[in-house]
Amino acid sequence: MSYSAIIAKLKLIQESFSTNHGVDDIYSNSKIYEIMIADLLGHDLIPGHAGTRDAKTLVNEYEYKHFKKSSSNHSWTFNDYSDTTIQKMNDSKLELIFAHVNDQTFPPQVDWFYKVNGPTMSDYMSKHTQAITNKRKMINVSALQIEQRLGINKLKPKPQKGKYAKDLDEIFKTIGELERLTGVSDILTSNKFWEVVVANKLGHQVNSEQGGRAGAHDAFDADGNWYEYKVVVSQSWNFQDISEAVLEKYYETKAVICARVNKQELEVLDVFSIEPEILVPALREMLKEKADRAAANKKEIRRSAISIGKTALLRLGAKKIY
Repeated sequence: MSYSAIIAKLKLIQESFSTNHGVDDIYSNSKIYEIMIADLLGHDLIPGHAGTRDAKTLVNEYEYKHFKKSSSNHSWTFNDYSDTTIQKMNDSKLELIFAHVNDQTFPPQVDWFYKVNGPTMSDYMSKHTQAITNKRKMINVSALQIEQRLGINKLKPKPQKGKYAKDLDEIFKTIGELERLTGVSDILTSNKFWEVVVANKLGHQVNSEQGGRAGAHDAFDADGNWYEYKVVVSQSWNFQDISEAVLEKYYETKAVICARVNKQELEVLDVFSIEPEILVPALREMLKEKADRAAANKKEIRRSAISIGKTALLRLGAKKIY
């Protein structure tokens, strides 16, 4: 099957899933793993990504956390927690599912999980996050902590075909064809799918590695030049968790690619390229201005993040390449 035929099929699957289950954008942000967990446990997905709970039954609502067997971080991460976030967990109708995904088989499988009720998790985080001082307000929860501190045992799911099983079979079958065609593995992890879509337009090859030295950058061209990708649906690109190490890594690339996509139509709208020699000094200056404003208002910057809109990007010297 050709690339265009595969993308057309994936679009049809997403449209059908949206019509039948009210959930669209099923190829972004590792959404596939939420679908897998819901199917296995007989839950109904709740539409949306960040900021919403993931699934529900007639009795309870659920938040899902997962990590993959191949991941370097074998724990579940809570990003940007706050007193408000912790308090929202104190809900007797909320349950948190901490799932482990065996991604060393294809299709991947949820092979074990923990179930923790909301008030128990709220109480745990209230006590055990007090000593954490990282500005990102991030905490990792491990299987050992859940078992020893909360006294909760690991659960093995009973294999079953739920309401999303047919869709999952079609998704993995088609994604498998895309992975074979492009030579890119784990396409449904994070936002790698959209990197593949953008790379196809630019004649780049997406890097299959994630993290570490081998996975330092997103894609490369036929001449061996590396590129960092930023893919959004709006006209503003976020550069998050900026550190000197991150900025220096940008200098290893030929350019940073800022792309805009339509996630319903599975198409690229436009792509801009900006050289690190232009971008890095600009980010440093923007960070300094942000820190100065925060200091003047006696506020703390929780995350070193900068958002650059299309107009500002072009003003800096970015070039439209698609």
